[in-house]
Amino acid sequence: MSLSSPLPFLQVHVLAMNLLSHPYLGSLLLLIPWLCPASGFFPNIWSLVAAPNSITHQDLTEEAVLNVTLQLFLERPPSGRNPLHLEDFQGRTLLADDLFGAYFGLGTPTRHFRAALGEVARANAAQDFLSVTKHNPELHFDAEQLVGSRARLLESLQEALSAAHALEYTLARQRLGAMLHTLQDFYSHSNWVELGKQQPHPDLLWPGRKLKNLAQVGDLMCSDCEDLSCPGNLLGSIFLTSGYFGTEPPKPPGKCSHGGHFDQSSHDIPRGGINKDSTSPTFSPHHALHPQAAQLAFQASIQALNLLRDRLGDTGFSRLLQISPASGLSFVLDTTGSMGEEINAAKIQARKIIDQHRGGPMEPTHYILVPFHDPGFGPVLKTSDPDAFWKHLNEIHALGGGDEPEMCLSALELALLHTPQFSDIFVFTDASPKDVYLTRRIEALSQKQHCKVTFLVTEDPSRRIRREVLFPKRFEPYEAIAKASGGEVIFTKDKHIQNVANVMKESMMDMVTLALVPCVLPCKGPLVFHVDKLLHGVIIHLHGEISTFRISDPRGISQDIYQDQGPLGHIQHFGEFWTVNLKDPPQVGAWLIAITAQGTPVVRVKAKTSLDFLFSFGIPIENGPHPGLYPLSQPVTGLYTLLLVEVMGLISGILEMNHFYIILRGSSEGEELGHVALEPTGIPKRGLFTALLDPKLLLIQRPFFLELIGQDNKGSSLQRVASQPCTVVPVLLELSGPSNPLSPGHHALLSLRISSFSGPWDLTVTASIRPSFPLTSNLSRVHLEKNESVWGQIWLQVPGSATLDSLVTVIVTAETMSDNPSPPAHAFLQLFVQSSSQQEQLDDPGPSSRPSHNIARPQLYTSTLEPQRDGAEGTIRAEPWWRLLLMLSIATW
Repeated sequence: MSLSSPLPFLQVHVLAMNLLSHPYLGSLLLLIPWLCPASGFFPNIWSLVAAPNSITHQDLTEEAVLNVTLQLFLERPPSGRNPLHLEDFQGRTLLADDLFGAYFGLGTPTRHFRAALGEVARANAAQDFLSVTKHNPELHFDAEQLVGSRARLLESLQEALSAAHALEYTLARQRLGAMLHTLQDFYSHSNWVELGKQQPHPDLLWPGRKLKNLAQVGDLMCSDCEDLSCPGNLLGSIFLTSGYFGTEPPKPPGKCSHGGHFDQSSHDIPRGGINKDSTSPTFSPHHALHPQAAQLAFQASIQALNLLRDRLGDTGFSRLLQISPASGLSFVLDTTGSMGEEINAAKIQARKIIDQHRGGPMEPTHYILVPFHDPGFGPVLKTSDPDAFWKHLNEIHALGGGDEPEMCLSALELALLHTPQFSDIFVFTDASPKDVYLTRRIEALSQKQHCKVTFLVTEDPSRRIRREVLFPKRFEPYEAIAKASGGEVIFTKDKHIQNVANVMKESMMDMVTLALVPCVLPCKGPLVFHVDKLLHGVIIHLHGEISTFRISDPRGISQDIYQDQGPLGHIQHFGEFWTVNLKDPPQVGAWLIAITAQGTPVVRVKAKTSLDFLFSFGIPIENGPHPGLYPLSQPVTGLYTLLLVEVMGLISGILEMNHFYIILRGSSEGEELGHVALEPTGIPKRGLFTALLDPKLLLIQRPFFLELIGQDNKGSSLQRVASQPCTVVPVLLELSGPSNPLSPGHHALLSLRISSFSGPWDLTVTASIRPSFPLTSNLSRVHLEKNESVWGQIWLQVPGSATLDSLVTVIVTAETMSDNPSPPAHAFLQLFVQSSSQQEQLDDPGPSSRPSHNIARPQLYTSTLEPQRDGAEGTIRAEPWWRLLLMLSIATW
């Protein structure tokens, strides 16, 4: 349950900073959040109509992360640039683009940071929507389960720390979101605010401390209230309590309800409730105290994030939240005996990238290497140390094997499971895949991870031992995966692989793909792509049996295949692969590419830009206790679906956009399937837009691309296309596991729910796991009519030999059984193996000496978290060491 999921953003103004002295600290940061529930509030991307002036879990989470990010930037001046000054951010809403522009340079992409922040926020909100979490009182500080809720909070916090230490940051962000949800709910669902507390609870984050003054069985806490608003229904007890929700567990006599229209327990005497989730009395009987609850929840969220920062160090914390414009560098490498040249090419390019970016903002955040060699694949090497990665890569040599096909897709799946989102993965091989059955699953996984997969294939059948006749279309799985992920398949020869592998350097540039019209080749006329004033560093790839091509700019100036150096740029040619680097700045307008070729050539146009967009889907939930948006990884047939678009690179006074709309364009033929206008959500600076997609628009059984069309404040048109296509799936899969880590030698029970909103559907359901632990399921075939759902269970046995601090991924696939099958639906669940005796122990900072002040006027107060850093990053002294967060709270409710 939540601090109202569908409501406006919390506007936080950072007003002042003082540098203070402390026995254990060189400097202390003073951040002043100003929560203004009137005109200063604005809707977030989950805003519906339930309580439009409320502060949400997403608001609290995003603003807390932005504040801690600013704090990190202020304390760690950028290399080679002027330090940031707090006064530059005074009186302004914190924006990711502004922060990154000030720290890394104007126009620095924020894609990775925003995606990580969205991942945490969605995991936070999911606690209110997932079937196995939304009614669990221990996950929401409900039903006086205060001790159990604090234990669950600490479990999530400890697992987030352990997963981050193991470099499994995706799982760590999910656990962080769950932890923040529970933490924030404490201030809305308990009577902490009503007890007159003006600071976050001093003991929630420390397992060594006991929660004091808890209400016991038989203590009468609430009186009867028959109105929507119940400001005086607490009986004045000094004990800490929380409200009961629903019928499980039943509310004892004299206890408080959560309250609100959808809470059944609020109809039993004592009626009413005490939640402060929103500003609406319909949902929150203590709605008048919503701003105070939000203020404390916000401050507590900052404390929790600073705790993580101190435990992980600044570098580890930055990787957790992807506070960097850089991505990961990931290799999948065929190590059979015929691959000597390819392995050397990978080594050379990796060395160049390491040396060029070491110590800079574009240094890869992670290095991933997965070898494969029939019949095996793996293990995965994942490190943030470039020297360790280089040492391991340099020890790989081409040995043995030589027959075709290979276990390439199994190795690629392993890489995708461990590669940070929005990264590029490069596959070096000269063989076709043996494990073709994994193709559709890898397509879905690459889209879930937003990772582009590029295959560098040195196709030469004479180099391989042929046990059977080679199928002419044996490389089609690579082409399907590349298309689904936004990557490429580049066929080349041994003598060209060193030069072709230079495409790896482009992955460090954070480029966008430009739309081609028509998007399908071959075509009768020239290809057209549009260049706007924000694009630079344009690169064109062409590969295939191309006889000639000519590129023309909007002025009519052209350059053909025979001109290495020409008026438009530099052309390089390696076998059947061409790269064209256009001169900067490229001419704004429509460019033409005329091609003559045998077969079907491939053309890809990429460019660097600060303007791009992220998108996601969700189902509006308006009839429950916490209206909001249930997040979807893919649109589902038959559902009204909300499209959420977050435009990046909008800078106040420099680039402002309006009149955005989205075109749905078929990925196979390039035809327009429909278009929807985007409605701005909140202030334009945020770049948040939404559109409701009619189910009739989603009756598409083939992939489609989202194309963003906009116009700036000077009337110039701007266009961006998503690098990966979307797929509409027939059913909704909800896969849930235990809230605590897996333990070696123990069982785990997983829940699976399959819901249909169209149909009828006959489905085959399969479950698999990486690594290969014993797994059984009670669902294999399912028939569903429209608006039907079915529950299933999956039993997982964790071997006693399971590696501690390791990732386990469960994958469920539902496929339709028909002559014209729909795309399969996939669900991915990440779990963590950890010994129960191995969990992180959070050091207690010692007794609190924090003064108590009335937050109705400006007052200085200190938190219980007192930091101590040693000279070396991430090392902790024995003295109390938590970061002291000094905050001045101005509450003008």
